[in-house]
Amino acid sequence: MNKFPENFLWGAATSAPQSEGAAAIDGKSPNTWDKWFELAPEKFNENQGPSTTSDVYNQYKEDVQRMKAIGMNSFRTSISWTRLLPDGKTLNPKAVAFYRDYFTELRNAGIEPIMNLFHFDMPWWLMEKGGWEVRESVEAFAFYAKTAFEQFGDLISKWTTFNEPMVHIESGYLMGFHYPAINDFNKAVQVGYHTLMAHVRAVEEFRKVGVKNGQIGIILNISPAYPRSNSPEDLEAKACADNISIYSFLDPTVLGAVPEKLVEILRAKNALPTTVEGDKELIKNNTIDFVGMNYYQPHRVQASENPDRLYEGYIWPERRMNEYRGWEIYPEALYDVAMLIKEKYNNIPWYVAENGMGVAEEERFMDENGMIIDDYRIDFMKEHLVQLHKGIQEGSNCFGYHTWTFADCWSWLNSYRNRYGFYRVDIENGCKRTMKKSGLWYKELAENNGF
Repeated sequence: MNKFPENFLWGAATSAPQSEGAAAIDGKSPNTWDKWFELAPEKFNENQGPSTTSDVYNQYKEDVQRMKAIGMNSFRTSISWTRLLPDGKTLNPKAVAFYRDYFTELRNAGIEPIMNLFHFDMPWWLMEKGGWEVRESVEAFAFYAKTAFEQFGDLISKWTTFNEPMVHIESGYLMGFHYPAINDFNKAVQVGYHTLMAHVRAVEEFRKVGVKNGQIGIILNISPAYPRSNSPEDLEAKACADNISIYSFLDPTVLGAVPEKLVEILRAKNALPTTVEGDKELIKNNTIDFVGMNYYQPHRVQASENPDRLYEGYIWPERRMNEYRGWEIYPEALYDVAMLIKEKYNNIPWYVAENGMGVAEEERFMDENGMIIDDYRIDFMKEHLVQLHKGIQEGSNCFGYHTWTFADCWSWLNSYRNRYGFYRVDIENGCKRTMKKSGLWYKELAENNGF
């Protein structure tokens, strides 16, 4: 049996904008997703916007009991910046009441909340000023973080600043998947730098507030790069990919300095960001307590024949695929992530903050009793947990495993195309929840602390 450490966290993750709904009531102001859907609903799968999502705002009490029913002892979600501080300055008492009751329900059920502050939901009032492109965003975020720590620090001990910062950087400024959907490498670098400094300032505020028994971290999406060959050119491609996608945030947040290799890469492309005197000291003095690592797929890279490109992807001939997402399934990389943390990052405490399998049209797998028989999801989790267990056995300091997600949630431009949850959400029927087979399996996993 694959037994995990005592007090291991078994849970799931979601975010405020993807689950809460209530997007325009009780004082909440719009974020970029609310506004983008208003401006261009045709960009969203089946014109499904963020107004309702999974209706957690109204169903959180029942959801907490559903979490308990499948053995979860922990849960990660986020606070909505535009609900808590609709104008960036004024505290919304209805938001405070909602979150305090939500977090209290979790605690009373024996479920530890891990709270994230930013999950791609830039306030529209700040976006109109330039969003993460402008330095003002750093102090705006620091004030929001300080407010959250003060309001909920008695209920939340584990905090994270950002979820997958590379996603809002790349998707918003290189790939066109998130607002403002532009392609500008230099702007992407500046956005990344301001995001880093916002994180650093939030950590500084956390230390000042002095949350009792508090810990603070960041959640990063990690796709280890695997080169096509061991040629010097392909190994350089791997080095560039890892520095941009992984080390760019892991090094400064854990080790206190931006990697020199990344600086060299950006200097060669005339893309070094604008900085402020004292930034290096802020980064050095405000490292984190733990890391959340989201892992879904590896990054296959090779040298590029285009001199303007640092590397390019390639198709590994032996790959297995989740065709619904277009993602390679490679559980072995989770072991490599565990070893990376152990060997390069001082074996800092970490946990798997997201791992999961999105599948479309899951009703195809529904049995006569209305339960979705998602053996594919169970098999996916088992394979990854085997590799995680191997890493833990070899000394990697991992304290938990969270899946994406607890109940099917709204997912940006994809809306509800792919489902990930332990519970099916019927968006046509009041967001009614129905447990899938994977929920039963997860309960057994958590009760046995392994499989």
